[in-house]
Amino acid sequence: MSHHISIQPSGHEYDVDENATILQAAIDAGIKLPYGCQNGACGACKGTVVSGEIDHGSAPIGTLPQDQRDAGMALFCCARPLSDLVIAAKVITAGKDIQVKTMPCRVQRLERLAPDVIALQLKLPTNERLQFLAGQYIEILLKNGQRRAFSLANAPYDDELLQLHIRLVPGGQFTEHVFNAMKEREMLRFEGPHGSFFLREDTSKPIILLAGGTGFAPIKSLVEYAIHSKIKRPMQLYWGARDRAGLYLPDLPLQWAAEHAHIGYVPVLSEPAADDAWSGRTGLVHQAVLADHADLSGYQVYACGAPAMIDAARRDFTARGLPEDEFYADAFTFAADTADTADTANTATAASRG
Repeated sequence: MSHHISIQPSGHEYDVDENATILQAAIDAGIKLPYGCQNGACGACKGTVVSGEIDHGSAPIGTLPQDQRDAGMALFCCARPLSDLVIAAKVITAGKDIQVKTMPCRVQRLERLAPDVIALQLKLPTNERLQFLAGQYIEILLKNGQRRAFSLANAPYDDELLQLHIRLVPGGQFTEHVFNAMKEREMLRFEGPHGSFFLREDTSKPIILLAGGTGFAPIKSLVEYAIHSKIKRPMQLYWGARDRAGLYLPDLPLQWAAEHAHIGYVPVLSEPAADDAWSGRTGLVHQAVLADHADLSGYQVYACGAPAMIDAARRDFTARGLPEDEFYADAFTFAADTADTADTANTATAASRG
């Protein structure tokens, strides 16, 4: 049996199965209610039941005292509906609505995806979760005070582990450590989430996703979020790399395209090696978009990669009619550490990215 939930004042509506919490069902429906730990410890998901009956579940009395329960308040991460409900809660619509946290984490797994790319999986403390929007990033806090920023490659609903795609920067302090010395169970600290690179959902425009190298990480998060949230807007992904190894998760976008008719995928190599046996598209990845689209006036574009790619795409896409305010980008550069230079720098925030 399921129950219907209406949220005030936003007007969002969704259904909750009898065994699901109000918060988890909202997440599954793509509705972004605030949360922190998802087990009642932090109180971030606290809201008001305007009408209807709930089971408070395992909500701790210290986080939700009896007087607050009597006043109709609930911890939505613990509460389950016993009837249709009207609740009062804030729905997150932008990155600024999410609390930025500084948190410890443990290296759970290191997986080599390519000779120069590692997927780093981070586990949070038992009573913690990081709420973020698909496409945002976190900053690893180094002991010397420097920061290294990496996009989150997992979708927000899949938040048990945080996944980063890290490319080796020769001479880079942090990435050299990741590739040559980091061990599982090592402890790190990070701050986040950050960034305004996230999916705008107030339109039905088709989407072009443009990724260069490890710029695929936030694009992966966006696509998986969209699939999970049943967003059916047409999406065309263009992923560019120098050679075949640079497309370090080659089967994943093929799977998206095979399983979802509204998703297309075009891989592009700029300098395929002879042993790549490449028969696909070649050249600059943004030029593949131009070859396929004579008029971009009706599209949204989400682009992540090196500044040269971002700058060229912005210039050439707007010349094809793309509205300037429909181009969303996350650009980053790579440089070896010196006394004055970090591994990488986010061009929008000046945060290090490697």
